[in-house]
Amino acid sequence: MNLGDKIRRYFSRPGFAKKFWIMAIGVFFMGFFLSFLIEVDLGTDPCTFMNITISRRLNILFGTWQLIMNTFLFIIVILFDRHQIGPGTIANMVCIGYTADLCRWIWKRTIPEYLFKEWPYRAVIFVAALILFVIAASLYMNADMGVSPYDAIPNILSNRLFKNISFKFVRIAFDGAVLLIGFLLGGRVEICTILMVFLLGPTITAVGKFLNKFEF
Repeated sequence: MNLGDKIRRYFSRPGFAKKFWIMAIGVFFMGFFLSFLIEVDLGTDPCTFMNITISRRLNILFGTWQLIMNTFLFIIVILFDRHQIGPGTIANMVCIGYTADLCRWIWKRTIPEYLFKEWPYRAVIFVAALILFVIAASLYMNADMGVSPYDAIPNILSNRLFKNISFKFVRIAFDGAVLLIGFLLGGRVEICTILMVFLLGPTITAVGKFLNKFEF
């Protein structure tokens, strides 16, 4: 099945419209709440940490660099496991970074800066944004409309190179390597980012299973 057939198959699936909108809502709010996590600067997921660091060094928008990186990874996914590609893959590649950039531009003009810089405000914003980001990511994943290129790479590594190693360890190692790249390029590693290497994936999966009971 070629990529075009794969995409057409998604459009013919039962409940496509409902799943598509659940995916779209999840992607939008991932970018929306990610903007708060970036602004309070207490830690993000490893992928965002690396991409924020690189975008600042290149002096380009976070969304632009994220799209460039995802395009490169997208080519790898096409070559080695195109079954992971769907409409949600493209939405994730294009929309999350630019949504975060747009929201940050709005926050700088509407929200007092001290709310992002001073305690306890930044801690409250961080916790609330992280919880809601996890819920949004769970909606996106449960829609089953394809995974992001970043998330597809650990699956490919696990299926093709590290078949005898538990996937969770492959994913942790992959996120850890991405974290290290961001650090070596000058990013400041927060403890919350380190914790996300080990906890974010399982937490999103657990929340997704809970939300799935409501048959979204």
